[in-house]
Amino acid sequence: MTSFALRWGDHHVSNVAGEITLVCGLALWMATRRSIRRSSFELFLYAHHLYIPFVIFFILHVGIGFASIMLPGLYLFAIDRYLRLLQSRENARLLSARILPCKTLELNFSKAPSLKYNPTSIIFINVAAISKLQWHPFTVTSSSRSEKDVLSVVIKCEGTWTTKLYETISSSAAASQQLRLPVSVEGPYGPPETDRLLLAHETLVMISGGSGITPFISVLRELASVSVESPIPKIRLVAVFKNSSHLSTLELVLPASNAAPAAVDFDLQIEAYVTRETRKNYDGDKFPSAAARTVYLKPCASDAPISPTLGPNGWLWLAAIISSSFAVFLVVLGAFNRYAVYPVDGDTNNLYSYTKKGSMNVLFISLSIMITATGAYLWNKKHNADEASRLQQSPDDGSATHPDAAVETESLPLQSIMQSVAVHYGHRPDLKKKLQEMEESSVGVLVSGPKELRQDVAAICSSVDNLHFKSISFTW
Repeated sequence: MTSFALRWGDHHVSNVAGEITLVCGLALWMATRRSIRRSSFELFLYAHHLYIPFVIFFILHVGIGFASIMLPGLYLFAIDRYLRLLQSRENARLLSARILPCKTLELNFSKAPSLKYNPTSIIFINVAAISKLQWHPFTVTSSSRSEKDVLSVVIKCEGTWTTKLYETISSSAAASQQLRLPVSVEGPYGPPETDRLLLAHETLVMISGGSGITPFISVLRELASVSVESPIPKIRLVAVFKNSSHLSTLELVLPASNAAPAAVDFDLQIEAYVTRETRKNYDGDKFPSAAARTVYLKPCASDAPISPTLGPNGWLWLAAIISSSFAVFLVVLGAFNRYAVYPVDGDTNNLYSYTKKGSMNVLFISLSIMITATGAYLWNKKHNADEASRLQQSPDDGSATHPDAAVETESLPLQSIMQSVAVHYGHRPDLKKKLQEMEESSVGVLVSGPKELRQDVAAICSSVDNLHFKSISFTW
């Protein structure tokens, strides 16, 4: 029995390869459990690198013929991973950081004007000074419509990696030192289209819990730019926080740069609920002044603005990579079968090694993708470099040198849009009453936050005809 389990069949099913595949698959499955994913993100992240031996040994186990059933998905995944690898080889140009009192950062990167993305997009960030292997996803809060040269992300301290990043930036600011922080990015990635979702209703109600406010910041900034071009629905934002210090997150509704439209012409009402405090800790009835600080960083000369990996016509380039790489793969595979496999299978009584055949197919797929994708990337890299050069020379670039760049500066005063925030203490909002009182014929309800919050709002919307529910979840 043991000898059968340890058999590596070269002309039939390989038991050892199948056992290795099973072990890798079980480890992947165990690492995806919520308890591990939430408490040990590093273990969850590193364990998922086992997909590489899983795929390789699966092909060696069943043979390339049977493995071809997953070839389309695997092929597209390999192209995506390689393009992300090419993008991550360059450091992104990090301009500044806003430090909020609730241990939250807003990082502001330089970006190429040709880079377009939609609200609720995410971007993966790697800071080699903290960990060379860890990549973490964060919500993009800027709008590519109005902030053409800046891409912003919000990071809240909730783990070891984010805490180290917060301490690194805040400590350098306290010491009045201009920090140089190499950062790599992948993305942004997001929905292909959001205008229908945002503009299809008479009223748009956004309900957030905790850090779930971040995708709505991108939505509000996007709507502020859309309102200049076309009418938009009434906006009602209901934000729930644990402590009053988290109210400073609402300041991020307005960008740190002056790229946003001068006038925000839409009906916006914001209600904030602080559940763990029973009395106000500030004077008056206005929104409390947040002690946010802006710290300007010193990018390296080699840092580049975040640009579209395949240029402004990325979909056409991607189609070209897929079709041309697969054509190269078929040509090389045909030559391999004709001059290596067929002389053995066709002219002798032997069979060509399944292991060699599977290994060569994996090699051919990898090489065809690498050759074509690298060519497309290098072709567009020159265009991105020219655009980056023009951006750095522009006087409007947010990376302009500040005489006191290393000194913490108070954030810009909040505009009247933020002075109308109504803050409630000591209780949660009565969402059922608020939603059932909506009289418009079509009300869009967006929810971002804990699972229980999303389920409660979904139950309310299911019982009212004019409410249209949409959940935004970032559970990793």
